[in-house]
Amino acid sequence: MIVVNTDFIPGKKIVKTLGIVRGNSIRARHIGKDILAVFKNIVGGEIEEYTKMMAESREQCLDRMREDAEQVGADAIINVRFSTSSMMQGAAELLVYGTAVKLEDCV
Repeated sequence: MIVVNTDFIPGKKIVKTLGIVRGNSIRARHIGKDILAVFKNIVGGEIEEYTKMMAESREQCLDRMREDAEQVGADAIINVRFSTSSMMQGAAELLVYGTAVKLEDCV
């Protein structure tokens, strides 16, 4: 599955637009990670625990979006975007979305 954040794919022609596809995940912070984050906030530096959690969430969302695209018979997803929003204190949603398309090779 080709996944791009542009509205075209070099060497390919979009022959059909199948609609919006998406994947999301809502993650809550963990008290143990919050304690480590407080110490990092004092001394400075990257909070690796949160970086890892967000990276895992992004990959899960991308996988879910690809599955959504496969269900509609897409060859690719174009115009991919990520969005985050706070759901409640200590929890956030990560959403990835794009346009599912059918492709042909350019002649």
